[in-house]
Amino acid sequence: MTLIERTRARAVETLTLNSPHNRNALSAALVGELTDALTDCAKDTDVRAVVLTHTGNTFSAGADLRDPPPPDALVALLRQIVELRKPVVARVTGHVRAGGLGLLAACDLAAASREATFAFTEVRIGVAPAVISLPLLPRTDPRALARYYLTGERFTAPEAARIGLLTVEGEDVDETLAPLLDGLRRSSPQALAETKALLTAKVLESFDRDAADLTALSARLFSSAEAREGMTAFLERRDPQWVV
Repeated sequence: MTLIERTRARAVETLTLNSPHNRNALSAALVGELTDALTDCAKDTDVRAVVLTHTGNTFSAGADLRDPPPPDALVALLRQIVELRKPVVARVTGHVRAGGLGLLAACDLAAASREATFAFTEVRIGVAPAVISLPLLPRTDPRALARYYLTGERFTAPEAARIGLLTVEGEDVDETLAPLLDGLRRSSPQALAETKALLTAKVLESFDRDAADLTALSARLFSSAEAREGMTAFLERRDPQWVV
């Protein structure tokens, strides 16, 4: 099965995460296919912008605990989205969890429908939102991020828009997205590329400064005893031992 479906309409390439059996979790295979699809979009002069969306009721459940990508592969994917010389737009109609929020934050624009929900669940399985902080910290309200990082609480699309995780939200995501995509189609490719470079400069500084340390932190935490307990508890649908 193809994990990334590709369609195109009026110079906008849509890449659809298509791994419903694991709620579009970021497996090594899915990360690899998405990386290849973005590379193709970068080379194709007929592509003005990229929309990243999903099948099923989950945009992405985060890292695939059964087949996780190497931390450096996820860093490379996030950086590829940020560095792509074309706008990348997230289209969300379902749930976004953990590493999926890093994917969302790496996009230049993000729209969601009202049924979407969001949560940084890493702390509940014994790890931290390390690598995904590279695009998140420069773009999201710090006090809100502290709350949701530390508690793992779920929050809504309006709240996600309030804290800067989303650009827009609405009842119908496609109606909400329409003026954004129309604006991109009316803009020159050169102007889009250079304007995106202005907007992403601070984000790329965080990659240059912190990627190595956060990749090492992620690897250390995922190999820890607490993370093994947390991931086992998650897969067994029980509370981990530290819950009081």
